[in-house]
Amino acid sequence: MAVKSTDTQMDGGAIIRAIMALSGGMDSTALLCRLLADGYTVSCISYDYGQKHVIEIERAQANIDYLAENNLAVEHRIVDLSGVMGIFNSALTKKDIEIPEGHYEEEQMKATVVPNRNAIFSSILYGYGLSIATQEDTDVSIALGVHSGDHAIYPDCRPEFYQSLGESFAIGNWDSERISFHLPYIDGDKETILKDALESCNKLNIDFDTIFRNTNTSYNPDEEGRSSGTSGADVERILAFHAIGREDPVEYVTSWNEVLQGALKAQLRFHVMKQNGTERPFTGEYDKHFESGIYNCADCGVSLFDSNSKFDSGCGWPAFSEEIEDANIEKLIDTSHGMKRIEVRCSNCDSHLGHLFHEARGPRYCINSICLNFRGD
Repeated sequence: MAVKSTDTQMDGGAIIRAIMALSGGMDSTALLCRLLADGYTVSCISYDYGQKHVIEIERAQANIDYLAENNLAVEHRIVDLSGVMGIFNSALTKKDIEIPEGHYEEEQMKATVVPNRNAIFSSILYGYGLSIATQEDTDVSIALGVHSGDHAIYPDCRPEFYQSLGESFAIGNWDSERISFHLPYIDGDKETILKDALESCNKLNIDFDTIFRNTNTSYNPDEEGRSSGTSGADVERILAFHAIGREDPVEYVTSWNEVLQGALKAQLRFHVMKQNGTERPFTGEYDKHFESGIYNCADCGVSLFDSNSKFDSGCGWPAFSEEIEDANIEKLIDTSHGMKRIEVRCSNCDSHLGHLFHEARGPRYCINSICLNFRGD
């Protein structure tokens, strides 16, 4: 079974047929616009699998209605899987598991994985695709909005998964040669998806802001359906809109500027703590901070430094003369950038913190502000 990342071409003006999972999020919505712009006749399935953010299905229907108002007819079916998938363990379906916050590639985001979700969704799409192929005597593309930004946390969004899945489906069904997976965003990310959606909306003469106002990406919207701006999926979306120079038209619980600053902070924290990056000197919130209290690891919350050991070194980063007795900060030789330094990492969560220098005046723990959370006395 083929897995395509490029557009299917029309054959002599014949109808080209596609079915897709329309979650109501930005990826699948952008994909729907692309399929329509490319001339497909599209059938959409939205799944109610007991997700906390079930408002996404309402948003999907809102866009189906908007497209119909613009003479773009799309078949839309809602399939109830809540009874089955409600037994699965995931932060998206279990009330007693909180939705994690932070950057979308952080380890804690694995809590948002729903076991076998995309295999189940794809299996239903495949069966429906075979039915359409037989009834309409046509080849059918199963289109999905999976993209490279999902690969780190969601194994069922990776190309090798769909290659293997397609081969298994082909073995288990007659007429499988009529079905193929269509994954146009598999090598892209949220930014490229939005740029693609802008082109599709212009081609279809529909309003980009209206389309994406009628979406939900947040895993933890409030009771009014407003996006939190704090879940990993929110952060990824906010950064994508920022990257293309547009304000996200969806409604957040707070202002666009506030959610953007939060997303940028989450991005910087991930870069520094998980990718061994460094924040720019004199930009961190704790460089000139001298209140009384404790500085904790921003990732796991372990206490690292007491304010009594903090001093103004003039280096542009928070400086401490010693760590808290039980901090047990890990110290490693760092030979990067042509230098030999002592890297310091949180021993509890293995997050990069900064470097330790031994100077004439004594030890100087040079720590990135973004790696710390302060708790006052």
